[in-house]
Amino acid sequence: MILNVKNETSKLEAVVLGIPDSMGNEPTLEETYDSKSYESVKLNQYPKESDVAFEMGEFEKVLKKHNVQVFRPWVLEDCNQVFARDVGMVIDDKFIIANIIPDRADEQEAYERIINSIAKEKVIKVPEEVHFEGGDVILWNEFLFVGCYKQSDYKNYKTARTNAEAVQFFKEEFPNKWVIDMELVKDDFDPYVGILHLDCTFQPVGHNKAILYKEGFRNPMHYDILISLFGRDNVFEVTKEEMYWMNPNVFSISPEIVVSEKHFTRLNNHMREVWGMTVEEIPYRNVSRMGGLLRCSTLPLIRS
Repeated sequence: MILNVKNETSKLEAVVLGIPDSMGNEPTLEETYDSKSYESVKLNQYPKESDVAFEMGEFEKVLKKHNVQVFRPWVLEDCNQVFARDVGMVIDDKFIIANIIPDRADEQEAYERIINSIAKEKVIKVPEEVHFEGGDVILWNEFLFVGCYKQSDYKNYKTARTNAEAVQFFKEEFPNKWVIDMELVKDDFDPYVGILHLDCTFQPVGHNKAILYKEGFRNPMHYDILISLFGRDNVFEVTKEEMYWMNPNVFSISPEIVVSEKHFTRLNNHMREVWGMTVEEIPYRNVSRMGGLLRCSTLPLIRS
């Protein structure tokens, strides 16, 4: 397989979509590893496997409708494999295998068939001290944005997934790109405050547009950088409530076609009416209760 991913929006040809089968028992509060899942368990709103399977089935239908080749990981018994994005990622023609949190390490076994179809020299296993998940890495041509947390209490947060060592790794591995690290606000228990991954607060769409949540960045300068790069008129800013429901976490099939959650009324209308995009609306709210949404569920392999 010849990989190619240089941005978030070029025409999608092949993608891994997570799988909802055999998710296992609902986690306890202590077993959750993000604020949205914590809230869902606490409020007795954690989704049923059948509801997640229906929503992911709707996502797969849209992908296939647009002639995207869809791969799925092997099913591991009693293992939540919905969020493919965090197992690894493709940058240019390389597959980077992530060091994800220990609670999710088993998920990587299910990608063996996919990884084995890639030339060995194009597969990179990061050093042990480098921690990152794919949701924290956003590609925009020559720019590589990395969401991270660099504070001394990094180990105290379950939601701190990408460290300073990861930023340095990307700078060394991809010297041809501008690597811009963006430190995120973290909170393990309040989904109205904490940002799990960069794609929960920032997402490019189209050719030069972006969805943005200002309060997700610890340093206001990082918000200002994105405004200067995209231009204020090309940015759709979400509210705290919209961030809570993960409005930035949409998924592009092409610069003209975006898959979005059907309840994102204000965003969907803006993308459709102001930006002239085709918005494929699907139900995905149950998946969101596990701490991720559309981009989180995917691992793009080839974009033309």
